[in-house]
Parts: sequence; C-alpha cells; structure tokens
Amino acid sequence: MPHSYHNPVSIHSGRGCLERLPAILAGRRVVVVTFPEARGLGLVGRLEGLLKDALVGVIDDVRPNPDVAQLAGLYNRFWQDGAACDAIVAVGGGSAIDTAKALMVGTGSGQFDELIGLLATGKPFVPASVKPLIAVPTTAGTGSEVTPWATIWDAGNQKKYSLHLEQTWPEAAVIDPELMLSVPAGTTVSTGLDALSHALESIWNVNANPISDTFAVSAVQDIFACLPALLKDLGNIELRERMALAALKAGMAFSNTKTALAHSISYEMTLRHGLAHGIACSFTLPIVLEKAWAKSADRDLTLQRVFGPDLAAGTRRLREFLNGLGVKTEFADYGVADAEAAAMIARAMDGARGKNFIGAVAA
Repeated sequence: MPHSYHNPVSIHSGRGCLERLPAILAGRRVVVVTFPEARGLGLVGRLEGLLKDALVGVIDDVRPNPDVAQLAGLYNRFWQDGAACDAIVAVGGGSAIDTAKALMVGTGSGQFDELIGLLATGKPFVPASVKPLIAVPTTAGTGSEVTPWATIWDAGNQKKYSLHLEQTWPEAAVIDPELMLSVPAGTTVSTGLDALSHALESIWNVNANPISDTFAVSAVQDIFACLPALLKDLGNIELRERMALAALKAGMAFSNTKTALAHSISYEMTLRHGLAHGIACSFTLPIVLEKAWAKSADRDLTLQRVFGPDLAAGTRRLREFLNGLGVKTEFADYGVADAEAAAMIARAMDGARGKNFIGAVAA
C-alpha cells in the first residue's frame, strides 16, 4: 500500500559533534535552555566558550515535567526579552527540550495564558511568531529532538496539554554521546525505556509504515542488546553512542506514527500516581504487547521480527528484560488495584494516543 514519511530535522550525530553548534547557528544570537545541574557539570561554561557573543542568555532552572505553574513566568519573561535572540538552543533531556518548544511559540500578546488557551482547544493554530530551535539531548531516550511534540503539565488541575504544530519541529538535532557520560544509572534506565516504548508504540500503531518499522525494529534490537550492558558500565562511550543512536531511531519512528496505548496510560500514571515518565510509559509494555498480538497480520509480522512467533515467549522476554532493569510490570506494583487499572486502560483506549493503537481499532 502507498505510504509516506516526513521528518524535516537536520541531524548531527556522533562523538564531539557539539563543536558544530556555532556553524549550525551561523551567527544567530541564542538563548540556551537547560537544566539546573548543567552549570555545575561545566556544560554552561563549555557553551559560553563555543558560542561567545552569540549567547545572549541562559535559562537554567528547567524542572522535570514542565508545569504551567513554572512555565508561565519563564514564558512571559522570555517573550518580554525575546527580541534579543534569533533562536533557542535546548540542552538537556525531554523536559529541557519540551520547555524550549513551549518558549519557541510566540502568541500575539506574548503571554503564556494565551498559549494555554489555544492549546486547550485541541486545534492547530498559527503562532504569531516562532523562534527556531536547535535541540541538543543529554539523555538517550526522549526523541523530542526529532519530533514536533511537547507535553505541558498542569498538575494542580490534573491535566496535560499537547503542543504539536508544524512550527515546533526542531530545525536541527545535535546528538553527542559525550554529553551523556555523566547520566546516572536511574536516568539511563528510565530514558532508555522511554526510547523502547517509543519504538514499540510505533509498531503496534495504525499509522505505522515500512520506513517507521525499519527505524523501530532496529531501535528495539539495539536497546535489548545495549541497555543492560550500559547499566553495568556507565562510562563506556561506545555503549553510550549506541544507545544515543537507538533513541534517535526510536524518535524517527514515532515522529511519524505518534505514540499509542502505553503512553496514553502513562499520562494518568504520572499525574495521579507520580510515576516518572520513562517508567510510566514502559511498565505496561508486556500488557500492551498481549493486547496487540493477532490484531493485524501486517503488525504481527513486524512484531515477530522482534519477538519471534510465540506470543507467550515474547511477552516473557519483554517482562524479564524490564524486571532485569529493576522495573516492575504490574499495575499492583504501583498501588493500582485491578478495577482502577481496567478503568484506566479503558480511558486510555479512548484517548487521542490510545486510538492510534491497533487493538483499539480492532476492538
């Protein structure tokens, strides 16, 4: 059947490629958006040395799961002073890149409340202005550097907003595994499992195509082989580079398919139970695999490239892989009773991401 694939992000990958950043920016003035520890790790100083006078500001108080309570002030201050920069450079994990995506979209008033009002409609809109984004991930997992999506959380009201516009694709991604050497074990696992979820979610997806499958299958195979070894040898640059490439391939896969049921479930697990995103979107993968099997002959063929022809053996392998990384795989492990879990899955199936799941269509 005919299919199409689109990803406009210019990718620069490999050890030392951060040094290309000045050439990529080509003299543009930038604000860097990064995480609080970046200064202590020497990363801000390195960026100052690389960018020199082109660096006109640093926002280094990004928090995990960007929330409206903090973003409002950041956004309003940025757009009051935003004329001073030509582009944004996001350096960090998914939270830093998601924060930068929120900042890059300018409203007519320059006020965050207007942006939230537009997102609340769920409809696409044309921003009043846009700052180009260069995404520099420091973890191997988010995929946000090659997708147009950002999640904005409203924990106070138990809501989340999805930012997704044609204008929120990053202009470029700079993926330097040397920046990932200091990532601790827990974050290495959770971000790696986020990438695994991205890859599998793009396979059991109504929007899957042969190109996304190529990226996804390769990513899953690499993560299975690489992540346990990396956990035992966090300073191994070869393994860091391999995981960075696997996460990139997973990002390239779901950049076209979007995510599906496991992510739909994860949002409620994060909002209501405080579960970190990488675990929230991966602990259900064996459950979702069981629901995906035998729903589509075409999807079965792709799943069998990863797990073989036996559903029970494939599910067992996936569960044992997660357990081996210290991740429990039942709702009860996270304090969720059977009835609540069933209701959560039903709500997730009916959500925007849940409807991408092949099982939701076949149900």
